Amino acid sequence: MSSRAAVPNEQIESALQWRYATKKYDATRKISPTDWNTLKQSLVHAPSSYGLQPLRYLVIETPDLRAKLREVSWGQTIITDASKLVVILSKEKVNETDVEHYIERIATVRKIPKESLAGYRDMMVQNVAKGMTPEISADWTRRQAYIALGFLIETAALLKIDATPIEGFDPAAYNKLLGLEGSGWRTAVIATLGYRHADDATQSYKKVRFEHSELIETR
Repeated sequence: MSSRAAVPNEQIESALQWRYATKKYDATRKISPTDWNTLKQSLVHAPSSYGLQPLRYLVIETPDLRAKLREVSWGQTIITDASKLVVILSKEKVNETDVEHYIERIATVRKIPKESLAGYRDMMVQNVAKGMTPEISADWTRRQAYIALGFLIETAALLKIDATPIEGFDPAAYNKLLGLEGSGWRTAVIATLGYRHADDATQSYKKVRFEHSELIETR
């Protein structure tokens, strides 16, 4: 048995009950550097298919840029009021260069010859770089973004930091404002993080979820 203590079940369940999609943030409260580092680690360590990580994360801190992004996010005040605004980018098309970059990283981290990974490299090139059309690849990488988003939200909840996943924005406008056009990257989904405002009435709403028996089936 491992000597490392697991996070108590009650703590996890409490965090899941506590969190909600925050609608109004306290703009005066900021996430501490220590907590922010942990949140960044959740993004870095989020799983992805093959481990390729076809994602990048933009942390938007410039007030003027945030204000412009708010305009193309249905005017939602959370864009400017939250402590952090994270824009998750996905790769439009994974290519052989991406695969080679990943292989080099594996060899460096695990201290093994790159040549020993030839089979894995060839498999990824065949299945991902060559085996997917641009449309399928773009959809595939975008789905990876949601895995990272889930890790970010759960980690925030365990830290008692509020988070809001957001799809209510104009992706094309984001891509333009962030200078992504022609870069091979696109905005997949965004999230705000910080601390709920005392005036956010939705924090008192009872969480509504279907029963386990309706959602989970064992066969």
